[in-house]
Order: sequence, then C-alpha cells, then structure tokens
Amino acid sequence: MAPGLSRPAAAPPDTYRARAAHALHGWQGVHRAHSSYGDKAPWYLPSTLAADTLGAALPLTAVLDRTGQPHAAACGAAAAAAWLAVRAFRRRYTSDALGESSGLTAVLGDWLVLLGVLAVLRTAFDERADASLALAGIALAPLVAAATRTATHRHLATARRSAHAVRRVLVVGEPSAADDVVGHLAARTDHAYVVVGAVPVGGAKLACGAPVTTRLGAVAPTGPAEDAGIVLGAVREHRAELVLLLPGPRLDAERLRRLSWALHDADVPLAVVPGLVDVGVQRVQLDAPAGLTLLHIAPPIRDGAPVVLKAALDRTGAALGLLLLAPLFAVLAAAIRIGSRGPVFHRQVRYGRACVPFTMWKFRTMVADAEARRAELERSGGNENDGLMFKMRRDPRITPVGRLLRRWSLDELPQLLNVLRGEMSLVGPRPPLPDEVARYDEVARRRLAVRPGITGLWQVSGRSELSWDETLAIDLRYVDNWSPAGDVDVMARTLRAVVDGRGAY
Repeated sequence: MAPGLSRPAAAPPDTYRARAAHALHGWQGVHRAHSSYGDKAPWYLPSTLAADTLGAALPLTAVLDRTGQPHAAACGAAAAAAWLAVRAFRRRYTSDALGESSGLTAVLGDWLVLLGVLAVLRTAFDERADASLALAGIALAPLVAAATRTATHRHLATARRSAHAVRRVLVVGEPSAADDVVGHLAARTDHAYVVVGAVPVGGAKLACGAPVTTRLGAVAPTGPAEDAGIVLGAVREHRAELVLLLPGPRLDAERLRRLSWALHDADVPLAVVPGLVDVGVQRVQLDAPAGLTLLHIAPPIRDGAPVVLKAALDRTGAALGLLLLAPLFAVLAAAIRIGSRGPVFHRQVRYGRACVPFTMWKFRTMVADAEARRAELERSGGNENDGLMFKMRRDPRITPVGRLLRRWSLDELPQLLNVLRGEMSLVGPRPPLPDEVARYDEVARRRLAVRPGITGLWQVSGRSELSWDETLAIDLRYVDNWSPAGDVDVMARTLRAVVDGRGAY
C-alpha cells in the first residue's frame, strides 16, 4: 500500500471497466493525444464569455441610463471589457478551469479586482458618473458569473459520471500502490482522471482490474531505454493522456528520473503521486534542497487572525439571524404546538470542540418520547446508516410538521443560539451525540478539533445518504484544510442543498 493512502471502497470491476472503456474512446469517439482535462462541451467557453460580457455591461448601462448619468453605454462597455480582462488574466477561461468548480470564492475575488481596475479607470478618464450607482450596476456581474460557473460545473459533473470529459491515465508503479491509487480514483467521479491501463513493476498480481499489457522489471535495467520503451508503448496502446508514477522501493528516485526524461522527450505529461490524501493545495509548498524535492505541509489553521475572524463573523451572523428570523420562529413554534403534544424546542447533549459537551437546541421534529423509542428501533434493525450515526429514511417518530421542517432544514435554526454562545460555528462538522463519541477511535475523534457547525461539507454533500466512512472522510477534510474562503463556499452551497433536499430525513 502506498504510504499515507488508506484504501477506499473499490468500485466494482465491471463498473470500472465500463468507465475506462468510455474514457478510452472519448466523448466524441475521437482521441486527442494531449487534450487538457478531456474533451469538454464546446459551449462552456462561449457561454461563459457571453454571460460575463452581458452580466457586466447590461445592468450597469441600464442603471446609469435610467438615472440620467453620462456615458452610460461607454461605461457599460468599459466595465465588460475590464471584467473579461480580469477573468482572463486570472485564467478563468482556460480549458483546465472551465467547469471545474462551482465555488463563489474565486468569482468574488475577481470582482474585487474589477472594482480596483474600474476605480483606476474612473480616475484616469475623469468619469463623472455617480460611483454608488455604478457599484449597484456592476453588482450583478459576479452573480451572473457564479450562476454560469455552477451550470457548467453541474453539466461537467454529470458528464464525468459516464467518464466523459476526462483525462485518460496510465498508472506505473508497484501493484499494491497501483491498486490503492486506482481504487481512490475509481471511488469518486468528481475529478478528471480515469485509469485506462497500468504498468506494474515486478510480477505481483494487480487486483484493481485495470488493463495490463506489459510490466516493468523488478530490478532497474542498466540503461533507461528499456523502461522508456515499455511505458511509451503502453501509452500508445492505451492512448493515455497522462502517466501517473508511483514511487516505491522498485521504482526509486533514479529510475523515476530516467523515466521522466523519456516521457518529457516524447511530449507525454506525467505526474508523481506523493502518497498524501486530502491535503489542500494551499497547505503544500515545494522546496528542493541539494536537488531533493520536498513537499512542506503546513499545519491546519487552529489559531491566529483567521480563527478570530471566523468567531467574530459567527457571532455577528448568529445575532443578525436571530433578530431577522424572530417572526419565522414564532410561526414555526405555533405550528409545532398545534401539530403534536410536547415542547417546541428539543434540547440534546452534543459534543463540541475538544470533546466538551454542550446543550444543542433544535425545533422539535419528533414525538415527545422519541429518545426512549430509539433503542427499540435499533434493536429491530431500523438504523439505515452503516456506522455510528442513527438514521432512518422513514423514521416513525417524526411528526408531519417535523418532516416539513427537516425537508427545508428549518429545525436547525435554533442552533444560532449555540453559535451566539460560542459552542458552535455557522460552518463545521456535524455535532456528535455522546454515545457516538464513546465509540470513536483516534481518527474519528479528530472531528472534534474544531467547533461543530450548523452547516458543513456533510450537509452539502448528501447528508444522511452518505455512509459513515464518507461522512468521516468529508469531516476530516474540512478539519485539516479549513479556511475562511472554504467557509464562504460551503455557505453558498448550503442554499442549493436545502432546495435540493437530498438526504434531508
């Protein structure tokens, strides 16, 4: 097994072979030797350019024209040109960027740069249009860009589930390491890589199901030509667009180096798998002392200005939310009272950061004796989750009003009180129950390194439809790679998850 890799649930061999076959023949049935991230739909670029142009020009022109400001059309055209220039300079229109993300963070960053560019242009040309009206007019540009970004991302994600718009990958390494890497790539479809073949090093059996037509010897040859000829032959046979090299005892640094020379001379892209899993790229820094390539891994953010900012935003957002949602709280409380006997709120002990217990508040969605009936449901096999959490798709304890509250995630709103008190955050892992924590191992306990949240990656990734292993992996990814920009992205995705309703039961 490759260092640092834990083996995920492998995709069935038939499913793997079907996806690999799709990738081998390409979306249009035409092979392109070195296409970038597959053959994406041709409408991505023109639709993105059109949306950015119209989203910047039309609203600004309309606002300035209706308010009688001078040079409305010229300002709209200049804003559109500046918006396209900023986005192009930040590489938003390249093939490897289109459709790859639906996050708002990058768009907001582009928009802030645009405001700076427009301020410079306004000063340079002594433009007299009202600045506040211009700001209002240009405010729609990032929203239109984000909507287009989301549409292309969702289309690309759907295409990749059928192995369309992907890069065909050839894996070269020892069989155990190759099995791990192929398993990780095959277990998820939210990326551009599909393995179409493997070149194992040595004679051990390859269990992942990837096609094998040739092997490298267990001992490095005296000259580089032998390894190069074998791998380049496999590249041609499988029509691979990328070679993944897996370092190991039989594929050491010098052998990797010589093989990389041959691949680069043949204009074949390559990547080396370092054996790290779920480490955000923002935490990785390259260094090369004495010619030895090092990956410096920054520790997760646990203190400092970003954490102080997160806490301030959490409490400010919670206070505003409680104030603005007070009328809705009253309506929901009345509906719960009328719908079934029992209190309006459900209080439950949960565990927070550093394993500190606290009382979590929710709107009651179950019958009054729900906790007492849980043990009976567990004994009768009612738990549909494969891990430590108890989940039932049709839980008989949920009231009709409660089912509606859960569908729209309204039952979670009282947790704003917990956020205001500093026990929870707006974004974070799901807060666990005491009996769940009692069964945690050392890995699962790492979920408690940060404050739990009202929403998080679990909520926007499928919620109750996720297995325990998937839930744990998602939470650990958040805990280790948290950033303020990531929280903004999760908050933006939460609205779509609530409307979609997937896994809300």
